[in-house]
Amino acid sequence: MEIDRKDPLTPTLDTSNQNLGSFGNRLKQARISKNLTLDDVAAELFILRRHLEAIEAEDFRSLPQAAFARGFVINYAKYVGLDPDEISESFNRNYPDELKKKSVDDIESPLKPMGTLQREGRRSIRINPLLVLGLIGLIILAVFLIRTISNAKDASQVETQDTAVVDDLSDSEQSAGAAVTTTVVSGGDDLQSSGSALNLDAANAQEATLDFRVTDTTPLTVVDATGKTLLTGEQAAGNYKLSGKAPFNVQIGNVSNVTLNLNGESIKLNEFAQNNQANFSLAP
Repeated sequence: MEIDRKDPLTPTLDTSNQNLGSFGNRLKQARISKNLTLDDVAAELFILRRHLEAIEAEDFRSLPQAAFARGFVINYAKYVGLDPDEISESFNRNYPDELKKKSVDDIESPLKPMGTLQREGRRSIRINPLLVLGLIGLIILAVFLIRTISNAKDASQVETQDTAVVDDLSDSEQSAGAAVTTTVVSGGDDLQSSGSALNLDAANAQEATLDFRVTDTTPLTVVDATGKTLLTGEQAAGNYKLSGKAPFNVQIGNVSNVTLNLNGESIKLNEFAQNNQANFSLAP
């Protein structure tokens, strides 16, 4: 009679958690420990999320060919701080033999269509780079000419409107200061002009709101009656809502790029502009 001498205190190997050592689960646990989502890893490594899910689940059939899948696994391991050689070895051990054979058989498949590229005497389309550059040059020239003509037309209309306004005013109105007169000295910051306003008395300064809409980068400066600068410098396209004490001193470097409302009422900037620039005072 044989006696079983197995030591009852000898621990037996527990294989219930064996999957914890699989490369997929190790990658997943490392990712979670670094507070990373699958989307984070996909964006960093440029690997599709569904491929990352397949790697963590060890779903080899949802992965591309073995060589590409192994590369994904190695990059994933490096990113989450695991040993890439160890993870790659685990991947090779678990990769199914039937998929390995299929992967080898499919290696030549991408090369087969290459033999049909010139079939039936098809001609490839060749683009002349000089022709492309010439077309681009013509487009740029056309845009430049259109803008030049448009700016010249706007300037002509502004001058005509200013002349008509002065001619329509009586001598008494002009002497009372109702005429709109604008003088512009070119030179950026050296703009000097005077414009009409309904109330220019600083003693009667009142709170008012200016709404600018800028369609393209434009020099724009606004100072209120207290001398506070509300806006200055090159302003990018966008909407600017300003509040302060009226009257306001407004300087605009390119009137055609700007629309203005004072307390919700539209201001005709062309009445203050010359050569598409304006410097004027404004009050409700």
